[in-house]
Amino acid sequence: MLLPQQFVDLLMRRLLARKRVESKSKSTTNPLKMDPIKLQIRTNTRSTALFYRNPRQTKPTQCFVAISIAISLALLVFICIFRFSSKDSIKYAIIIDGGSTGTRIHVLGYRVDGTKNPVFDFKEGLESLRVNPGLSAYLEDPEGAADSLRELLEFGRRKVPRKLWAETEIRLMATAGLRLLDVDVQERILEECRKVLRVSGFKFHDDWASVITGSDEGVYAWIVANYALGTLGGNPLHTTGIIELGGASAQVTFFSSEPMPSEFSHSVKFGNFTYSLYSHSFLHLGQNVAHELLRESLIEGDFSPTESLHKEMYIDPCTLKGYMPGSLKLSLDSMAEKNKYIPELQARGNFSACRSAALMLLQKGKEKCSYDHCYLGSVFMPKLRGKFLATENFFYTSKFFRLRQRAFLSDLMMAGQHFCGEDWSKLKKKHQSLDEEDLLRYCFSSAYIVALLHDSLEIALDDERISFANQVENMPLDWALGAFILQSTSN
Repeated sequence: MLLPQQFVDLLMRRLLARKRVESKSKSTTNPLKMDPIKLQIRTNTRSTALFYRNPRQTKPTQCFVAISIAISLALLVFICIFRFSSKDSIKYAIIIDGGSTGTRIHVLGYRVDGTKNPVFDFKEGLESLRVNPGLSAYLEDPEGAADSLRELLEFGRRKVPRKLWAETEIRLMATAGLRLLDVDVQERILEECRKVLRVSGFKFHDDWASVITGSDEGVYAWIVANYALGTLGGNPLHTTGIIELGGASAQVTFFSSEPMPSEFSHSVKFGNFTYSLYSHSFLHLGQNVAHELLRESLIEGDFSPTESLHKEMYIDPCTLKGYMPGSLKLSLDSMAEKNKYIPELQARGNFSACRSAALMLLQKGKEKCSYDHCYLGSVFMPKLRGKFLATENFFYTSKFFRLRQRAFLSDLMMAGQHFCGEDWSKLKKKHQSLDEEDLLRYCFSSAYIVALLHDSLEIALDDERISFANQVENMPLDWALGAFILQSTSN
């Protein structure tokens, strides 16, 4: 038991100690000099700390916590939006273009916005692969046509996430190559292709493998061209026409306000506008088929520009001099005439003569025209109006001659005249990387294009309304993309 004096002394020492601690605490301004034990007790004491803290010290801490929570929530929302909009909402569609010289698969990725409208990005969301030859090359081997699709389908399965295969529609659209074949041959090839497509893993119906009309092909090409140019969904007068030069056919499609026969008229609704289009496919007037037809006609002496050297030799003005293809002979069926052959063609490159022969081919049958005016043969066509894009082989020929996109036809004519006058051996050395058959065609193609666009369609040699192009702003002008746009927006 403490004595009174001892109790007083103890009490005085405790009061003095408390004053020193309080005085030290009040005078301390540097947080690094604070007693670590007292700081730990203060931050962990829930019952009294909230009441003893200085409000000016508490407010920044509360703001910091609130800001941290807000940032975390924003990041969470962003991650959710990114995951569900950029991945889960991406859809795919596949279109296989069965062309005359090759078959190409297009794997198209797109998003669906809040109003369930498709949002296309053909710069980033398009993957393509082509195999040769075209489906029409398998007319005697329909199963081979189906086998040619297997590499394309494997490509498609690599590009589309497996979980989306079953909902990804796949369509096979064959064009002029198959249109040239008999209907029963077309159907045999398509049926073999359907067998492969049914087990592809993608969504497929039998009627999704078909031969489309040339007019439809032209309309699809017009759609993708004007979509790329930003004119689809706007004033029809501001749209751009399309002229395609394929391998087996040529298509001409453009907006026209003129009255026209129903077989040439096509109505397309997009946005708030309905477009009245003229569209027609000129079968046999594609570059490759026209070239072969021209050679046959030259042999048969149908065209006056041909110059006969003697009864079994004719001049070919569209083939470069010095070219030795071997005899272009074909045995006749009759056994009695088995030693007789169709005459040979002598290569004598001449741009003007080739152009004249090409024009005669383009105008063949014009005497049967039942309309006020026919530009190509006896087929109806209203007067061309507005701007035009010339695609496919128009573009490839202009690219070979290194012409500008908006080059005049006069530029192509000058380039063709120079090329056709060259010797074959010199050109082979100059263009060793090119396939000989492709190189050989450029004399004919340059003359044929001038005969088609200028001599037939009456586009002036210095007309600035026409451009040679195969893409707009890195977007390919492929009719298959136009088919996808139209089908997606009409669903």
